[in-house]
Amino acid sequence: MDDEMVERLVMATRIACTAITTPHLTNLQASVDQAGDIPAGFPWDRKAAAHAEIFNVLADAATDPWAARTLNLGVGLAHDLMMAVGRVADGMALNSRRRMLGHLRAGDAEAAALEMERHLRVLAFMCRLARLPARRASA
Repeated sequence: MDDEMVERLVMATRIACTAITTPHLTNLQASVDQAGDIPAGFPWDRKAAAHAEIFNVLADAATDPWAARTLNLGVGLAHDLMMAVGRVADGMALNSRRRMLGHLRAGDAEAAALEMERHLRVLAFMCRLARLPARRASA
């Protein structure tokens, strides 16, 4: 994931977070709970998809069409990153989502967007690290 796409997702997340209502917050909590409830033994792709689903829920909250489209694209990108990083992303994603929900409950949309930005940047960094040995081996 390139930095430009991360910036777009963060901007879209910020827009969605400013429009969060109580029903949206309930849906975000349900999405986080669903991802957390999937047992560790399930295939990682299903769990990664559940974590990435938060972008669809944010898209539903976005009042701006550009933000909604961007967040819908974020589902696939976040899933791809988590698949590349592997199961180590599970706890990281769950904790990040919980922190984000805490910020939203406190009415701090900016902190919630920053949490998502940190999460995406760490995933992108870990993805680059995961791919690094393969590049060295082929060189």
